[in-house]
Amino acid sequence: MSLSVDLNADLGEGAGHDDELLALVSSANIACGFHAGNPAMMRKSILTARERGVGVGAHPSFDDRENFGRRELLLPSDEIFALVVYQVGAFQAIAHSLGMEPQHVKPHGALYNMAARDEEIADGVVRAIRAVAPKLIVFAPGVSALARAAEANDVAIAREVFADRNYMPDGSLVPRERPDALLHDAVEAANRVFGMLRDNKVRAVDGSEIAVEPDTICIHGDTPGAVQFARELRLALHQMGVVVAAPGKSE
Repeated sequence: MSLSVDLNADLGEGAGHDDELLALVSSANIACGFHAGNPAMMRKSILTARERGVGVGAHPSFDDRENFGRRELLLPSDEIFALVVYQVGAFQAIAHSLGMEPQHVKPHGALYNMAARDEEIADGVVRAIRAVAPKLIVFAPGVSALARAAEANDVAIAREVFADRNYMPDGSLVPRERPDALLHDAVEAANRVFGMLRDNKVRAVDGSEIAVEPDTICIHGDTPGAVQFARELRLALHQMGVVVAAPGKSE
């Protein structure tokens, strides 16, 4: 059985180990300055990704640096549209100035979680992407309002699952404030990723099984031990015969 998947991480957020992670992932979601980062950091991250042959994408968020973009804000769809247009447009301009063509958009934090379940917010995000760069791929949970909005607007989707987060029975992520939110053992994570790729399902915290269609696997770059986790995960996947490659590419 030949298995291939994208491995992505959130970068350009000031965590201090982007260079190491860019040697291990195939796609980088780069902060656009609203929850973290700034234009200079965006440029540096894109340059390093170019050197490493890593695909780049915009990582837009709510305008909420104080809470790292993880506080849910109730905004109308048109304001969501403007926020995402601004950030994706700026990211695309910097990437083009460096001879790089962005490949995707992944909303960050609370914006991602809200767009996954709220049709109006998902519509604002997808309309913004289509207005600025309609060929970009949206990273979204497989069964979500965000995926449905992308499909309705003919925007390509990479269905995302998480290597280092646990799942609730409804398919949502275990809230970060719970002690079982994160998975810390990279070998256990690799076994779970392999199972998702092979069987298209993952076990929730209550023991039930959830259907998944993993096109891209997320690891978080801002957690303690992120580089070691990513290194061990990548090695374990390689030993299992899994090819790590950006969407549409082969390793």
